[in-house]
Amino acid sequence: MPSDDVYARERAVVALTFRSAVDDQARFTSSKSVGPRVGLTPSRNRSGERDVSGAITKAGDVNLRGALCQAATVMMYRARSTWLRNWAAQVARRRGRKPAMVALARRIGVVLHRMWVDGTAVRTEAPIVPQAR
Repeated sequence: MPSDDVYARERAVVALTFRSAVDDQARFTSSKSVGPRVGLTPSRNRSGERDVSGAITKAGDVNLRGALCQAATVMMYRARSTWLRNWAAQVARRRGRKPAMVALARRIGVVLHRMWVDGTAVRTEAPIVPQAR
């Protein structure tokens, strides 16, 4: 299994790719709008009563989409258990591994944007809540 240094370098590459592709955090009205901009949301074909959800749109920056998908793949298969990985495992049980990887890539983009806007640091574990005695 790779050392933590490998994961740290991977996280740094993804963060720098995200920062250079987005360039201005105020470009998005909300963090949820990062997914469609990067092309990690399903295409929709609506006509009358028909509403078909298709493959991802692949709009936006190819390098950022690739970096987010690579980070999602590493997180799903090699990283330690976190709330984000557990969420992706639940999606994988419902939808399959590849749609879960794309959903996790979109979620990573949303989390990165929210961290950039708020100026928060990385917290992989759930917050510790003091228990009442």
